[in-house]
Amino acid sequence: MAFDIDIGFATLAGRKEVNEDFCAAMLPEAGQEAMGSIVAIADGVSTGGMGKEAAQTTVTSLVRDYYGTPETWDTTVALDRIIGAQNAWLAGLNRRRHPALGLTTLTALVLRGQSYALAHVGDTRAYLLREGLMTQLTTDHVMDHPDLRHQLLRCVGAEDRLVMDYTQGDLQVGDVFVLLSDGVHNVMSDKKLQALAGADAQPNPEGQAQRISRQMVDAAIAAGSADNATALVVRVLGLLDATLDDENRRALALPVPGKLRVGDSLDGLTVTAPVADNGINVLYQVRWNPPSAGSDPQARPAGGKLYALKTLHPARAHDPQERAMLAHEAWLGRRMRSSRVAGHLVQIHDRLPGGGEPGAFYLLYDWHAGETLQQMLDRQHRFGLPQALSLATQAATALGLLHRQHVVHRDIKPANLHQGDDGVLRVLDLGVALTGREPEAMRKLHAGTPSYINPEQWGFSIRAAAVGKDGPEEMADAQSDLFALGVTLYQLLTGKLPYGEVLPYQAGRYYRDPRPPSRHNPEVPIWLDHVVLKAVARDKRQRFETAEELLLAIERGASRLLIAPAASPMIQRDPVALWKIALGLSILLNGLLVYWLLFLPR
Repeated sequence: MAFDIDIGFATLAGRKEVNEDFCAAMLPEAGQEAMGSIVAIADGVSTGGMGKEAAQTTVTSLVRDYYGTPETWDTTVALDRIIGAQNAWLAGLNRRRHPALGLTTLTALVLRGQSYALAHVGDTRAYLLREGLMTQLTTDHVMDHPDLRHQLLRCVGAEDRLVMDYTQGDLQVGDVFVLLSDGVHNVMSDKKLQALAGADAQPNPEGQAQRISRQMVDAAIAAGSADNATALVVRVLGLLDATLDDENRRALALPVPGKLRVGDSLDGLTVTAPVADNGINVLYQVRWNPPSAGSDPQARPAGGKLYALKTLHPARAHDPQERAMLAHEAWLGRRMRSSRVAGHLVQIHDRLPGGGEPGAFYLLYDWHAGETLQQMLDRQHRFGLPQALSLATQAATALGLLHRQHVVHRDIKPANLHQGDDGVLRVLDLGVALTGREPEAMRKLHAGTPSYINPEQWGFSIRAAAVGKDGPEEMADAQSDLFALGVTLYQLLTGKLPYGEVLPYQAGRYYRDPRPPSRHNPEVPIWLDHVVLKAVARDKRQRFETAEELLLAIERGASRLLIAPAASPMIQRDPVALWKIALGLSILLNGLLVYWLLFLPR
């Protein structure tokens, strides 16, 4: 659903000559939609003067500078950095002034993805109207005495170190946020505010926030308010896809389901078969049978749609890093739904098939009939040349689209390439993909299947091999995916791995060049030999740099033959070869010397 909000504001000086209240709202520019929208209200402090200027500069700098912060920052961190800088500037001006000037309260609200973040100091207020109930989200920082409630305990510019209150929560369609200065909330009851905020909620949705804010300000002035009166109203009409922060909060809040067996039900999903269990994640095939179909799972109809349910292994349920990694996969899957690569991925669902929210922490994917390439290899399926090229072309196309989104899969292999009955090859398992937003523990993880990992991730390089040493391990990149795809294509064509099988907890060794696929399968043409050998070359500089380059080489085929990577010199294939030869010669010479001393006549 598209992010859709209705914003309105109204402000009046009331009985005062100068209006020291200030409010502002800013929507994201194109390309910054993930940053959300920000609104803020401030009430300048009259004591000392310059309250109006303090309120205006504080709000203006906040709403403008917010979009200059990195998207990877948590919303509260971004707000705290900006507000802290503004406070330091105002406090610096006030160090030698008494009374202090340029003080202001501040309440700011950011709506981002499917959550909100609230920053607050002073006696401006924020309320949330949800499902007919009005809740005050902020606490006034004032003296706890009826006659001294105009005395602020905290505000922007008063102290070098400013302590802000931060609140975060989930958004729902229909939420109404109301930000008020004390000139409004001091003279109006919560009941009256609730009645105005919820009036005519259904009809005339467009522009309703403006009418509500104006009605609140007029009602405050009519009630005898002696202060400036300002109201800012935000109505949530639609939500964006969940952000990574949303997914992380959901991952921590929901329980991980226990071990499920065939016939067990979870949120109306009945387990029909276990699919995979690697000790970290568990995958089940499930069928949607709504709870209304009966409480007995065995009595429910079997005609519901099939899905794939992925969750953490119960032994990992309390591991926050594993939760964060699965939450990252959920966020990435939803992010990819609107991109061109979506047709090459298995679609993930936000909600249950019946429209409800999951009651546990798991991911729900579409189920596609067919089998993975590894399953086809296991049953000794013989891939013909046209089929192998078609699969490689589809996989390279998918990887190219992923890489354009700055996503590195990191675990391309036959088991993660699924050939559907509809003829579409889909890339599975984004669980260890790199996006730049992944948890640090996942970034440092040496992910992937050993036999398909490129030499650089093992610390192998041609230069290092020349001196018989290993270099530093490199981070996986787009070329890592292309190398793994090259290994997969080699395996489809020959049934073998170019560098042999690497068992778990072993390190790959790349001290020989792979044999051309045609040596194992005479049907492989020479031009394809060259393409595959280039894809799996030991030297990174000889490989394909992009998926588009690989696709072009396959498309051209024999019409423009690639030059095969040159054979590696012996010193690179075996860095200690010279020492071995020297040792052999030494042994031979010493043997001849011993023979001469013992047996030859003197």
